[in-house]
Formats: sequence, C-alpha cells, structure tokens
Amino acid sequence: MSEEGHSQVPSDSYVQSFARGLAVIRAFGPERAQMTLSEVAAVAGLTRAGARRILLTLVQLGYVAQEERRFSLTPRILELGYAYLSGTPLWSLALPYMEEVAENTRESCSVSVLDGADIVYILRLSTHKVMSINLAVGSRLPAWVTSMGRVLLAGLPEAEQDRLLADSRIQAYTPATLTDVARLKQELARVRADGYACVVQELEPGLQSVAVPIMDRSGRVIAAMNVSGHVSRFSREEMLQAFLPGLRHAAGQINQALLRR
Repeated sequence: MSEEGHSQVPSDSYVQSFARGLAVIRAFGPERAQMTLSEVAAVAGLTRAGARRILLTLVQLGYVAQEERRFSLTPRILELGYAYLSGTPLWSLALPYMEEVAENTRESCSVSVLDGADIVYILRLSTHKVMSINLAVGSRLPAWVTSMGRVLLAGLPEAEQDRLLADSRIQAYTPATLTDVARLKQELARVRADGYACVVQELEPGLQSVAVPIMDRSGRVIAAMNVSGHVSRFSREEMLQAFLPGLRHAAGQINQALLRR
C-alpha cells in the first residue's frame, strides 16, 4: 500500500506518522538486513520522501545506521522487544523449567504466544537445528500448522477459532499438512480434550514437535511450550512417551509459579 493509501485512518486517535515509522522498522528482516532508501520505501509502502524522513529520524535516535546509501537496524532496536519481554512474567518464570526440559530431552524447547493468526516465539532454547529457517525470539509461524499454535487455538472460544482460521493462509507445506478446515477443527477439539498437540512433518519435512498449554490463574491458555526434534531420532509414539510427561510437569510448575505472582 502506498503512503497515500493511508489517507483513510481508523479514527482521530490513529497517529499515521508513528504507524509509518513502525512500517519502516518492520521492513528490515533476515533477507533485508541492509536496504537502500528506495528499497525501504517499496517494502514499507511509502513514498521515497516519507521513507527518507523516517529513516533519518531513526538514524538520529540511534535505531538505524547509515553507511553511504544503505540503511540497517542497530542493536538499540532490541530495547523495543526487551520492554515487552521484561514485562512478561513468563520470560523469567519459564526459563528454568525450559532448561530442565531441554537438558532431559536433549532437544529444542520453546515458548510462544498467539498474535493474530501467528505464534510468536518469546523464549527458545535450541539444541539442534531441525528447521531450514532459523528460529529465535520474535520469530513468527502460522498457528494452525504448528504444535504450539494448535494448543493456543484450542484454548480459544470456537468463534475466535473460526475467525483466526479464516484469517490464515491455509496451504500444504508438505504432503502431510492438514489443510481441510473441518478436520483442523476436529484436531483442535482433540487437542483441547487431550491437553497437548503433536505435529509431525506438517510444516517442514523431518520436523516434529509436541506442545502443551501454559495457563493463567483463571485457567485461560496464555502461552504454549513445546519440544521439537527430527523424525530420524524418534517416532511419533516414542516422542510422546519421551517428551510429553516432562513437558506437562514443566508447564504445571510454570502454572503454579504464575499463581504465586
């Protein structure tokens, strides 16, 4: 969308210039670590003049660096994400239990929360590289096709589930991907009843994971924790037998810690 395309704003409380600044920050990523002014404008959907004003402001504030014609984010940008993480009880409470799970399983352990139709990783301990993409804190994946995402979706009222599934780009990532919405809803009902989700090679060949919910004091699912590994090391049944009890124990400990806060 062009800069002019933002002329109709939701309300008089919508700060258009601030929204454009966030669009410029979000334009950078793993495949776009450095960009020219024209590239930033194109990715952010802004005019060159608008992108230039925002970039130079971010340079003055120390969030963006400029080297000749190319711009890149600076480490100061991490302050923005840290403000969220440091204010999230899970960030400090979950880590010791995740470390125990990762040590006992020798596999990667993660915690994520739901953001729209995606999951966002807020904690990750990686022991093996099991995906072709690099996952880290802040990484996003589609909720409907991930074990943590299915746990989070299963914890929602049905109407909210339907809305998020409708907002999702449901497609086949592998031959094993479950793409039929009716069957997905059946799977979410099973996840809700059983208290865990297991996804095998639906997002990427070779990748499998099992996830359990983390709940607040009211019993609402606020996050999910998983263990992921490669199918060459465990079958689905072996993975559940080896990982699920430890995951459930760790999640229970985190839930109790949240109750004490």
